[in-house]
Amino acid sequence: MFERLKEDIAVVREKDPAARSTLEILLLYNGLKAVRAHRRANWCYRHGFKFWARFISQHALRRTGIEIHPAATLGRRLFIDHGTGVVIGETAIVGDDCTLYQGVTLGGTGKDKGKRHPTLGNHVMVGAGAKVLGPIEIGDHVRIAAGAVVLQDIPSDSTAVGVPARVVRRHGEKVVELDQVHVPDPVAQEIQRLEQRIDELIQNGGN
Repeated sequence: MFERLKEDIAVVREKDPAARSTLEILLLYNGLKAVRAHRRANWCYRHGFKFWARFISQHALRRTGIEIHPAATLGRRLFIDHGTGVVIGETAIVGDDCTLYQGVTLGGTGKDKGKRHPTLGNHVMVGAGAKVLGPIEIGDHVRIAAGAVVLQDIPSDSTAVGVPARVVRRHGEKVVELDQVHVPDPVAQEIQRLEQRIDELIQNGGN
């Protein structure tokens, strides 16, 4: 447990340039507090003390603004930066060396049974406000842009942006010319497609 704590503190110092001391990180960083509380809650959950598991997780939520279900599986060196509004669902799995920013949801869609939440590989970064929903697989070394809504699997070594999210970079190479400002609107695209089809039918006399 002490080794895990040392790892957690080290990753905060590595990834947050505002971190000034070990004591500050240990006492004042909500992301670290939430991860430490989850370890206790998860132990209770796995050993059948489910009431106390939920008690610990809800107490941590009130203290940190971060909600992690006690049954969720978190890898080593998870860094939750700022953290307010982060939600991690019951069947979510997070790999090692991942980073989650504020407002991230690893949640369900409401239509799945059993495994309802996403699985993140190792070295995954999920930007502020992004939503990763459903029992989908996110590969290793994936970057998910701020505000993205991910509803499908994302392969390893990729960058995904948009609503719904799409892969714009693989293995360091651009897949499509797309950025977080000029993200296509799927509703507008469908309306345009329908308008084109209507024009074609009119031109062909309705045939």
